[in-house]
Amino acid sequence: MDFDSLRQLMISDRTVRRFEEGRNVSVETLEKLVELTRYCPSGRNAQPLRYVIVSSSEEKEKVFPLLKWAGYFQDWDGPEKGERPAAYIIQCLDTKYGKDCLCDDGLQLEAITLGMRTLGLGGCIIKAFNAPKLAEILALDERYVPRYVLALGYPAEEVKIEEMSMDEDADFKYFRTPDGVHHVPKRPLEQLILMKS
Repeated sequence: MDFDSLRQLMISDRTVRRFEEGRNVSVETLEKLVELTRYCPSGRNAQPLRYVIVSSSEEKEKVFPLLKWAGYFQDWDGPEKGERPAAYIIQCLDTKYGKDCLCDDGLQLEAITLGMRTLGLGGCIIKAFNAPKLAEILALDERYVPRYVLALGYPAEEVKIEEMSMDEDADFKYFRTPDGVHHVPKRPLEQLILMKS
């Protein structure tokens, strides 16, 4: 893969919150996505993260109400029936290997979401959820602590990057236009690099 191909893949890796609920994602595909995490760097090489795959209708119904979907959309409780995720991948910390996974969680989640994009899938990484209740309904041993929920499926919405103004105080909140398109402002490169020598 060349740099431009990687850049285009990164650009396409946008958060999706509405899905074609009728299109299933096989357990084998979900396992392939989790398998990508094996190749990520790991702090201390402890590899402390574990995953729960939820794809059955019954289990998805239990997970959905525990999630908060979009902090900037106060009047939106998440996707309607027919637009809900095909599956969830729940990332858990195995506390046998410590209370901190350093940066492993983000690296592994991005490996999964980039893999998803190559398969035409989209997803939403969710940090705001009822972790104790989730652990209870999944019957997790107490050593496994849920850290993130990745909701995924085939996208049923368009997401566009918007270039932010050069003003550092420009509004960075994502927003949805009346046509249903989800817009995500991104800061220009000039604001990211503090110094060059």
